[in-house]
Amino acid sequence: METSIKHKSSPYGIIAILMIGAFISMLNETLLNVALPSIMKDLDVNASTVQWLSTGYMLVNGVMIPATAFLIQKYTVRGLFITAMCLFTAGTILAGFAHVFPLLLVARMIQASGSAIMMPLLMNVMLTSFPPEKRGGAMGLFGLVFIFAPAVGPTLSGYLIEHNSWRVLFHLVSPIAIIVLLIAFFLLKDKREKVDIRLDFFSLVLSSIGFGGLLYGFSSAGEKGWDSPQVYVTIIAGAISLVWFILRQNKLEKPMLNFKVYKYPMFALSSAISIVIAMAMFSAMLLMPIYLQTIRGISPLKSGLLMLPGSILMGIMSPITGKLFDKFGGRVLAIIGLAITTFTTYMFSKLTLDTSYTNLILLYSARMFGMSMVMMPVMTNGLNQLPARFYPHGTAMNNTLQQVSGAIGSALLVTIMSNRTKTHATDLAASAMKHLTGQPTPEMFATMKQQIAMKAMLEGINDSFLVSVGIACIALVLAFFIKRAKQAEDPTDSDLKISGNKVINKLAEN
Repeated sequence: METSIKHKSSPYGIIAILMIGAFISMLNETLLNVALPSIMKDLDVNASTVQWLSTGYMLVNGVMIPATAFLIQKYTVRGLFITAMCLFTAGTILAGFAHVFPLLLVARMIQASGSAIMMPLLMNVMLTSFPPEKRGGAMGLFGLVFIFAPAVGPTLSGYLIEHNSWRVLFHLVSPIAIIVLLIAFFLLKDKREKVDIRLDFFSLVLSSIGFGGLLYGFSSAGEKGWDSPQVYVTIIAGAISLVWFILRQNKLEKPMLNFKVYKYPMFALSSAISIVIAMAMFSAMLLMPIYLQTIRGISPLKSGLLMLPGSILMGIMSPITGKLFDKFGGRVLAIIGLAITTFTTYMFSKLTLDTSYTNLILLYSARMFGMSMVMMPVMTNGLNQLPARFYPHGTAMNNTLQQVSGAIGSALLVTIMSNRTKTHATDLAASAMKHLTGQPTPEMFATMKQQIAMKAMLEGINDSFLVSVGIACIALVLAFFIKRAKQAEDPTDSDLKISGNKVINKLAEN
C-alpha cells in the first residue's frame, strides 16, 4: 500500500508550511522550562506539581506518536496538519490566559496532542518527496527543526522571562500559530485515494499504557526514587503492556505500529544508535543548568546565552551535514561526530567550582557540533533502507523511542547525580571533621556545611557526566558497523511480481 503522496509540483511549498508548524511546536517543548519558577510563584504550586507541565507534555507525545503511523496512512497531509495546528493553537491560546494550574496543565496537554502529530508527519513527507540520493540535504533541513528549535528555547525563554510575565511565552507563539494555520488552510493541498484501514482500539490502549507507563515511571524516578511504588509499578505495568502490544502487532494483518521494520539491519542499527545518543544528549541539557544556576549562581538568562552559540552552530551545521551525508554516507559522519561528543562529554566530567564561562561555552559548542553530525545522518541512513510503505512506521518508531530513551536517560542521570552527591557529602563531611581543630563557631559550621553541599553536588554532576561518556562510547562502537543503506525491495511488490510472472508463463504455454 502506498502511504505517500506524489506531488506533481515541487514539494518545497508543502514542506515549508509543515516545517514552520513543526518548528514552533518543538520550540514550545523547551520554552517553558526556564519559566517554571515564575509559574510556581504566580499560581502558588510547588516544584513537583509544576514539573508536570514538562512531564505531561512528554507523556502525551509518547502516547500519541505510536498512533501517527496509522493516522499518516489513513488521512491526507492537509487534514492531519490542520487538525494538529488547530489543537496546538487552541492549547497555546488557552495556556496564555490560564489563571489556575489545572487549566494550564490541560492547555499544555492539548498543545502536546497537536505537536505529537507534526514531527512524524513532516519526516514522512520528506521521505516520500525526495529520492534516497537527495534525502540527506532534505533531512538536514529537518534537523534544523528537530535540534535547533528545542535548543534555542531556553535562551529565548530566559530573555523574555527576565523582562515579562511567563504568559508572554504563549502570547508570542499564538499569533504565529494562527498565521501558519491560515496559510495551511488556504494553500496546503494534496490528493489522496481513500485508504481502507481501521485502528485496532486495543492496540491503542496497550501502546498508551506501555509507552505512557515507561515515560511516567522513569520521569518520576529522579524525584521520587526508584523504590517508590509510583515508579516501579508504572514501569512494570508499562513493560508488560509494551510486550503485549508488540506481540499483538506481529499477529495483526494491518498493525498500528509495524515492528517488521527491525528486519532491516541498517534501520535496526540506526534505531539502537539513536536511542543511545538521546540518552547521552540529555546529560548536558539537564545537568548544565543545574551546575550553572545552583552551583555557580549564574542567572537563567546567562545560562541560556551560554548554550546559544552551540545551538546556532548546530542549526548552521544541520543542512551542511545533510549535504555531506549525500556525498559520503552516514558512517564517516557518525564516527567523527560521536568521537567529538565522547571527548567533550569527558571534559564536562572534569568541571570545577571555577571553570571559566568561556571554557564552558567552547566545550558546549564543540559538543553540539559533534551532535549535529550524528543524529540526522544516522536516522536518515536507517530510514533509507525501508520500503516506502514502512516509512510511517519507521518515523513513528524513531520518534517514540527517542521520547522514551530521553526520559530513561534523564531519570538515570538525575538518579546517579543524587546518589553520588549523597555519597560525596558523607565522605567530605567525614574528612572535614577529621581535619577539624577546635570547636567551630555556628557561622563556621554553616559555611563549611554549604561548601560541602556545593562540592558534593559538583562531584555528583561530574560522575553523571562520566556515565554519559560510557553511553556515548557504546554509540561510537556501533557507528563502525554503519553501511550506506539501499532501499530494500518491498515483500508485497515481490509477491506481485512472482504472481504476474506466473500468469505470463501460463499464457505463453497456452
